[in-house]
Amino acid sequence: MIANLRTNWIILKTSVEERLVYRGDFIFATLVRFLPIVTQIFLWGAIYGIYTSSPVGSIKGYNYQEMVAYYLLVMVGRAFSSMPGLSNGIANDVRDGTIKKYLVQPIDMLGYLFWARVAHKLVYYLVAIGPFVLVFYLCRDYFSGVPDAFTITAWILSLLMAFLVGFLIESLIGLIAFWFLEVSSLIFIYMMLNYFLSGHMIPLDLFPEPLSHWMQLLPFKYLAYFPGAVFLGKYTNEELIFELSIEVVWIVVLFVMNRVAFHFGTKRYSAFGG
Repeated sequence: MIANLRTNWIILKTSVEERLVYRGDFIFATLVRFLPIVTQIFLWGAIYGIYTSSPVGSIKGYNYQEMVAYYLLVMVGRAFSSMPGLSNGIANDVRDGTIKKYLVQPIDMLGYLFWARVAHKLVYYLVAIGPFVLVFYLCRDYFSGVPDAFTITAWILSLLMAFLVGFLIESLIGLIAFWFLEVSSLIFIYMMLNYFLSGHMIPLDLFPEPLSHWMQLLPFKYLAYFPGAVFLGKYTNEELIFELSIEVVWIVVLFVMNRVAFHFGTKRYSAFGG
């Protein structure tokens, strides 16, 4: 156990150092991600008609301020749950044969990728914490107030588990490369569906019934919609406990699916490529 902890610490430390090599490019890419929120503010301002003589008061329970606050919170949730390049990275390793390094060395591939992603998020927030604070300060009038301690705790837990759900879904898609070498089309389809199903495009409440109900039964809502809805007080305390429990179940299910896919995938792997 101590040896595993030491190995994980070395992986984490090395991955952090790798992220800091091209820190200028990393910082620039991080800051650019804040620009779309300006577009969202003006877009929803036009939809609600706040600059007209007869603005829209509410859309499916969201007023203009709540809608902007939702997108700010979605930006935080996506910063935890998004895993750029993870699926493609696994698929490329399978296709070109470099995945052999995980099979011949005493390092678990999924564990290595997990700690590498933790390192990526640590560096990302080290860079992004300043812009996040500034953006939320400038947009503080869009929030009705600070939630109670229970809601804040549930929100933090939802963000941490969003990271796990996002990692496990994308790694599972990457592992499909053991059966289908080219998964770029599948990844593209997933990204398109994820944009809708996670609530990244619009809150899931805005979709018509029964579509909205079925969409909220999937694990994708925990990537963006759920953390935002938690902070905005869309759930009661009892509902929060229930939803967090469901999210834990999804994490366990996705973890088992990853392990099963990796186990049977390596069984049929032919060690081709470089």
